[in-house]
Amino acid sequence: MSTISTNQTTKIFVYGTLKRGFPNHHLLEELTSSNDAVFLGCYKTLNLYPLVCGPLGIPFLINIPGSGHRVIGELYSVSGPGLARLDELEGISRGHYERLPMEVVTDEEGDPRVTGAEGYFGHRSFGEELWNKNGKVGMEEYLDKLGEKYVRVKDRDVGLNLKDYILEYLQSHDHQPSN
Repeated sequence: MSTISTNQTTKIFVYGTLKRGFPNHHLLEELTSSNDAVFLGCYKTLNLYPLVCGPLGIPFLINIPGSGHRVIGELYSVSGPGLARLDELEGISRGHYERLPMEVVTDEEGDPRVTGAEGYFGHRSFGEELWNKNGKVGMEEYLDKLGEKYVRVKDRDVGLNLKDYILEYLQSHDHQPSN
């Protein structure tokens, strides 16, 4: 992982529980109030990517460009300290997600702008398997009905970490498409 500078900003594309109106958006609100994040607008991925809902109602963008949909989300400019807090939430050091480069485009008519950003992708150790488990059926946007299924960290079994839940989900025999 690259070192995080305190005065450099990174554009971060969020597509799930960090979006406005979803359970983890409070972190971006805190970062915005401390000038560690700035909302840049509604964007979508330039390339197609799988977006699936995994165990606990958690959304995962999968790093398989050319599959899935152009995913709808929001773009933020985030400071180094803010990025460290997002990386912690997303479990970068625990192998839950990987923060990878991507291109996004404004989600508005007329004069679309393409910009480089980074996004949180389901870790490569399970990402493709999660896509297969969902029957290679993804979604364009993580919506309210899926957000309602999200289980907050404080409400999860304390004996299990997210990777345990993912492994259990991948080993289960039932097929649960994300939409």
